[in-house]
Amino acid sequence: MKNLMWLNLRMMYMEKKWMLMLGVVSFVSLLLLFIMTSGAASSLPFFGGRSSDNKPVFVEAKLSASSSRPSPASTSSYGSSGAGGVRVPRIAYLISGSVGDGEALKRTLEALYHPINEYVVHLDLEAPMDERLGFIQYVRNHPVYAKIGNVYAVTKANLVTYRGPTMVANTLHAVAILLKKSGDWDWFINLSASDYPLITQDDLLHTLTDIPRGLNFIEHTSDIGWKEFQRAKPIIIDPGLYMTQKSDVFWVSERRSVPTAFKLFTGSAWMMLSRSFMEFCIWGWDNLPRTVLMYYANFISSPEGYFHTVICNVNEFRNTTVNHDLHFISWDNPPKQHPHFLNLEDFQRMTDSNAPFARKFHRDDPVLEKIDKELLGRSAGALVPGGWCAGETHNGSDPCSVIGNRTLLKPGPGAARLKNLITGLLSAEDFREKQCK
Repeated sequence: MKNLMWLNLRMMYMEKKWMLMLGVVSFVSLLLLFIMTSGAASSLPFFGGRSSDNKPVFVEAKLSASSSRPSPASTSSYGSSGAGGVRVPRIAYLISGSVGDGEALKRTLEALYHPINEYVVHLDLEAPMDERLGFIQYVRNHPVYAKIGNVYAVTKANLVTYRGPTMVANTLHAVAILLKKSGDWDWFINLSASDYPLITQDDLLHTLTDIPRGLNFIEHTSDIGWKEFQRAKPIIIDPGLYMTQKSDVFWVSERRSVPTAFKLFTGSAWMMLSRSFMEFCIWGWDNLPRTVLMYYANFISSPEGYFHTVICNVNEFRNTTVNHDLHFISWDNPPKQHPHFLNLEDFQRMTDSNAPFARKFHRDDPVLEKIDKELLGRSAGALVPGGWCAGETHNGSDPCSVIGNRTLLKPGPGAARLKNLITGLLSAEDFREKQCK
């Protein structure tokens, strides 16, 4: 009997203890709820999305905020302004090639060089070791490249398969290098050893000075037509993802349906993309860039769709697109897999197109000498003269051997041609009507 009474008393004590604890917890919960609903929660950093100093707390908000670019008028990095006080833009280039492209890469780099820009040059793993080492030594020993330090030759080369997703992976690798090593560049341009400029860098930078830095020049369409059956539904494997020797992609017998989580876009593999968009693709604070990348890992000719699909499925960027790839390319009608190789007969059409770049060229085609002489003012083996070149020009001296004011631009006729092109692209009837739809 005594044991039973003791047990009842203990149970009553435990019941009162739990009721007291429940009451305390309820009181604290009500107090916190009152604080939150009365607006005091903003002073507690572990509640809500922002702290008391109005800084984002969640990592996605922090990344998005840190990636936003200042307006062109307020940007003063690199201490460089043009004649009107507006900062001269900077371009980040990827120039890529494969076996046998070493000399063509040198020529294209020399034609594109400007000390204010940044360059990643990639000779892929198919090129023999001596060719890749020779190119790396060329970059290291070049008197201007070595002094300025803005040319990065990729030493650990990637294996890049034509039409495969390794081309996209190589592009993203180059962007990551540029974001890590370089300063505050504004646009990214991808070119190959078979591309060549039709205007000087002074022409290009001068014309882009007055252009909003958030624009993305990327040819695109959602009318994928025959590509739905021949590219979107088939599944391919790129051996370059896991092999050390290059071979063509191979096809899987199964087919897949068209995505419903995002809309497919396609277009040219050559583009000029804003730094803010490239940061979005690399950082990926929204998961879409990674999701789309995984989808395009099994997509034939993925460089013609990956960036287009990402940019047109993100509200932040879809209205920043200019539907042009800034290239003169001669295609069959309807287009085949490869464009025509350009020659002297195409020179006038190239010039009249007002495009800043053209492709494809055979190595050392005579038309390249004509472009050097008549459009770029470049002599064999030399850099294209610009406002930054402060050396003497008499007796065959190279004026670019002496580096002057890097932001001094001396635009020529190419600037007027490019301005005509961009003015038309940004006109009311062209710009909005040709954006992502």
